Amino acid sequence: MKADRLVIAAGAGLFLLVLLGAVQAIAELRVVSPVFFPSPLRIAEALYRQVAAGSIWSPLAQTCARMLSGWLLAVALGIFVGAVIGSSANLASYLDPTLEFLRTLPASAVMPIFILCMGLTPQMIVSVISFGALWPVLLGSLHGFRSVEPRLLEVADTLELGRFDRLVKIEIPNAVPDILSGMRVSLAFALILSVVAEMLASVEGLGNNVLLASRSFRTSDLYAGILVLGVVGALTTAALGALERRLLRWR
Repeated sequence: MKADRLVIAAGAGLFLLVLLGAVQAIAELRVVSPVFFPSPLRIAEALYRQVAAGSIWSPLAQTCARMLSGWLLAVALGIFVGAVIGSSANLASYLDPTLEFLRTLPASAVMPIFILCMGLTPQMIVSVISFGALWPVLLGSLHGFRSVEPRLLEVADTLELGRFDRLVKIEIPNAVPDILSGMRVSLAFALILSVVAEMLASVEGLGNNVLLASRSFRTSDLYAGILVLGVVGALTTAALGALERRLLRWR
């Protein structure tokens, strides 16, 4: 098993090197103008300059802080509301149409409403992120609490388990896999919305850095910023995946 993982990792690394080599060759041959398509080496140099000058750290910290703040708020609210609605068939039937309507609204479309109410503030950005990242967690939580095996509920009734014991011993363990899946999808939404909101609000962050680089045709800095965003997304997703595997070892 360990050998298989090493082979897969080596294959993935080799593919990445071949891809970078091909992109570098295309850039050197100037198939596309360097103004729009800088080589990987130029992108790496731009990223190194930003790291060496320290200009990347503050925007990176701002973006990560907003992303995590909005995501954690969405997770807490999504699990709570999902547990309340999913545990009550009557409440679910009343609220389902409203939830179906709200979840189809693009966060970018309702962003002007948040701007109107809260202004171009960090609180507005966190609120937009929370709104967009809420739905995967909420729907996962709803599905998890609704899909409890009926026979388990019958056993709980037979054992005369109280509401709290039923929640802790049966409903939450059943919902955890769906909740974690929703959290993983929600985290990607949180990063996307953080970047979009920073561009619109023109506040410090990686999204604003990318926008400013695009407007001034600093394409190396533009791609460097996108690369950093990709790394942030990959690392946070990998961390959440590791947490999920650890929490679901019992499966």
